[in-house]
Amino acid sequence: MKYKIVTRSRVGLPVLILGIGCFIGSSCSNTRQQSSDTNTSVKGLKYYYRDYFTMGVAVSPWALKTDEAGLIVDQFNGLTPENAMKMGPIHPMENQYYWKDADSIIAFAKRHNMKVRGHALVWHQQTPDWLFKDAEGKQVSKEVLLQRIKDHITTVVQRYKGSIYAWDVVNEAISDDPKEVYRQSKFYQICGDEFITKAFEWAHAADPDAVLFYNDYNEINPVKRAKIIAMIKQLQSAGVPIHAVGLQAHWAINEPTEAQLDQTFKDFIELKLPLQITELDISVYSKEHNARDKKVPADADTAYTTEKEDLQTKQYGMCFKLFRKYKDHLTGVTFWNISDRHSWLDDFPVRNRKDHPLLFNRNLRPKKPYTAVIDF
Repeated sequence: MKYKIVTRSRVGLPVLILGIGCFIGSSCSNTRQQSSDTNTSVKGLKYYYRDYFTMGVAVSPWALKTDEAGLIVDQFNGLTPENAMKMGPIHPMENQYYWKDADSIIAFAKRHNMKVRGHALVWHQQTPDWLFKDAEGKQVSKEVLLQRIKDHITTVVQRYKGSIYAWDVVNEAISDDPKEVYRQSKFYQICGDEFITKAFEWAHAADPDAVLFYNDYNEINPVKRAKIIAMIKQLQSAGVPIHAVGLQAHWAINEPTEAQLDQTFKDFIELKLPLQITELDISVYSKEHNARDKKVPADADTAYTTEKEDLQTKQYGMCFKLFRKYKDHLTGVTFWNISDRHSWLDDFPVRNRKDHPLLFNRNLRPKKPYTAVIDF
């Protein structure tokens, strides 16, 4: 693995930059040029929604080296790194950054004229242990943690300035508990809600042109939605540079209802901020919110049956009907993963249960729900 030493860190110590074998904008030799790059006859999702919003997809650097790359180029005009830009993978130790995976995604996007959303600068998961501990393993002070967050945001955002048009700055800071407002993460326990304000301010200072998002899930729940909206209004009143709202959209065949989703849009529109659907998938199973092991016979029935396909088709059709309805407020829709070959839902909420939540099957062929999305 190649590396170089630079002298940019909070304490002035050398910072080891790992994995720079693929620089931004370079034509990495291990990423194959796909035959579909020049296939102008393919009318993908980006074609059907060219007058509506960007159609994006969450990717890994490895997917861009497989036959899924051709599908990505044909169908989408936006990318989100699924994991490569999260704090743990990109900043595993205080004085080390691992850029290779994120750089390869940026390079792919540039070669194919695709927009990139950065995901995510501050999140309570996939966060390295060093962030919250001092040299003796004790919990750091608020001042130390805020400085570390600032250093991380500044370094990452400045590296990709001009290559990333939008960032999920803070991800999932609101609690699912109806009795709490903020998630009791280590960020909150040490810093209170100040880390949210500071994260947006530091991201804006690092790249004044980037669109800065607050991103969260289960926004269709009216109680949680009200808490998200109240927090954003508070940030707006304080002059915090929050520019847009990300609605994750990890949904299912039975959730949301059309009325529920319509009301969700109406409520968020009152913020007068652009919206994006940032992490769309629709499970073929009824919605569950908590992880569990397999426990009933139906958990073993993972076949993509006609019944499941029909329910999923109806749900995708309804969702995109409302997306089109609110096109003046919606600037992008991003699917969370590419095809049914792989989805995080294969392990959640039921561990080791195969799901089929996307528009393309494991052979990369469009499913019946795809037709419901483009037939309007």
